[in-house]
Amino acid sequence: MHGSPPAAKRVLRVDSTSGAVDALLPLIAEAQARASLAEPPAGSPAARPERSPRSPASPAFAGPVLLIDGRSGSGKTVLATALAAALDAQLVHLDDIYPGWSGLDAASQHVHDELLAGEPPRWQRWDWAGERPAEWSSVDPRRPLVIEGIGSLSRANAGSATFAVWLELDDATRRRRALDRDGAAYEPHWQMWAAQEDAFLAREDPAALADVVVDFTAR
Repeated sequence: MHGSPPAAKRVLRVDSTSGAVDALLPLIAEAQARASLAEPPAGSPAARPERSPRSPASPAFAGPVLLIDGRSGSGKTVLATALAAALDAQLVHLDDIYPGWSGLDAASQHVHDELLAGEPPRWQRWDWAGERPAEWSSVDPRRPLVIEGIGSLSRANAGSATFAVWLELDDATRRRRALDRDGAAYEPHWQMWAAQEDAFLAREDPAALADVVVDFTAR
């Protein structure tokens, strides 16, 4: 259900992806600077402290770690692609990880266990055509990382992020965009997927975990 974005540190009401990128880049730089100052020296006893939901990113990553979340069709992929290009960052799409149409929660957990807490950080692709797990891919912890997809911004994952974004867009526009993009392959699963999104939002409240809510509804 679409409504007013929950309280976050900032709400950006923008009408374009480029406008969102221009507004977000300095905020991401500020967050990375704060995380660098807060990080204890490597090898010190405090190097891996217990982390609260909005504490600095995991010391496993030298560059910023961004989580871009929002409901289906809200513009996550386009925004994440633009941010990754601007930051020269690695980009991971949860669409490549979900283990089938009932796999939202499993992918969210996979991000935590394998990408954010894994040593080395990695992720496993889901073969949608074959309906089975496929190859593993590694990410370079020395480079920035952008992870996008519904389920990326959970309470468990937020503590390993430098910066987190939740996207808002009205339901009618989201549905039209998602079905225009994925067509007949998605339409039979829309309601089932929306129910998983509802459950994730009720349990994790990702908009409240975000550093910024980007509201595209006006565009």
